[in-house]
Amino acid sequence: MKLRPPHEPTHDFHPSHRLHDDATRNPRSLGCRGCPDFDQCGGLHTDAGIFDCGDLCSCADRSKCDMVCRRKPHAFFERLQEVDGFDLATIPRVAPVARPPLPDLVPLIDHKYSRIKTLGEPVVAVPLYALFHMGTGEPLVRTRAELAARFLIPENSTVIASGVARDVKVEAWWAFADRARVIQTLRDLGIALVTAPNFSVFLNVPRPDNLHGIKRIGLSWAELMAGGIPAALHLNARTDFDYQRWTRFIAERPEVECVAFEFGTGAGYRGRIDWHVERLCALALSAGRPLTLVVRGGVQMLPRLRACFGQVVLVESDAFSRALKRRSAVITEAGRLRWIRMRTPKGAPIDDLLRHNIATIRAAHTLRRVVVHRPSRALVQPSRRPAEHADRHPAQMSFVAQLDMTLQARAVAPDRQRMVVAAKA
Repeated sequence: MKLRPPHEPTHDFHPSHRLHDDATRNPRSLGCRGCPDFDQCGGLHTDAGIFDCGDLCSCADRSKCDMVCRRKPHAFFERLQEVDGFDLATIPRVAPVARPPLPDLVPLIDHKYSRIKTLGEPVVAVPLYALFHMGTGEPLVRTRAELAARFLIPENSTVIASGVARDVKVEAWWAFADRARVIQTLRDLGIALVTAPNFSVFLNVPRPDNLHGIKRIGLSWAELMAGGIPAALHLNARTDFDYQRWTRFIAERPEVECVAFEFGTGAGYRGRIDWHVERLCALALSAGRPLTLVVRGGVQMLPRLRACFGQVVLVESDAFSRALKRRSAVITEAGRLRWIRMRTPKGAPIDDLLRHNIATIRAAHTLRRVVVHRPSRALVQPSRRPAEHADRHPAQMSFVAQLDMTLQARAVAPDRQRMVVAAKA
């Protein structure tokens, strides 16, 4: 049996959706009401049969655990102090920061490897954490020319820095000793928009860890905005109450003009994605003003989101990642996007394939937004029901077909004019 690392919870709740919060189906856990974090948490409503979120604290070695948990008093106090408590109201107020207009689809360019040409895109997205050394926080690029050379993009392009990444990189951002210098570098580079780091909100951890991550998202967003960097507030949430807190925060702060969300991991789970979309739409309608949503993944949900947000900007990563794997985008007759394998010489650059993928994906998204008028049902010709068998024959055997085969075998006389066909007794 594979053992979990000592810093990870050892209890497993299978299937994982038992830990999903659903206040409409499940009662609040019995131990939640007396918790000191209840005002910021709102309690858990799960099907996991837990007394409170303390039952999710099950690390084999608490001295190595990196979760924010009240069962480690000294570490908990330090983590609480670093974010000035879990209340979102203590996040500093900031002034609005104008940003340039953005298209509805922006390709994400991870790096320049396997390419030799500059990508002729006026607006691109790059990983926020590819601009700095994750260990020291030292800038890897300091000028627009260096930025263009690092990603092979036009020097005058509009650049979005995406804060979505694995936990190790997101946590490294928080650990930077001099984030003011980091923000100064982003301002010198002329970054058009930064999506705030998406600190994780896990299901199988005590709620203080969630509240700590949510507060860090808000503080990181405020730091960027205070430094003159247009920033999108990343909306990570585990419960309905989390979404209610974000909704109140945004409604009370008109400086929040742009938010971000990521469907690529847990939020994109088939059994949970509708729950998130419904709450994002409710948040947008409650804001009292049009919001811009910068989204990663969740392409199938874009029509629903566009109906509620002022604009939805998709940071599209498939064009680049699929090109690296030598996959070419094609649009089928049904208007769907498909990926086919391309055979390229070893070491061949992917510049042409990348341009093709971006253009094809953009065309596919344009087609999805065109309303297709279906013909009236009265004008549709009835279609023949397909055969049930692979040989194209119906399930009911045809006597005439058998007779034709018998005639071909000369077992019955070919002159049928004076013959009566009858079943043999």
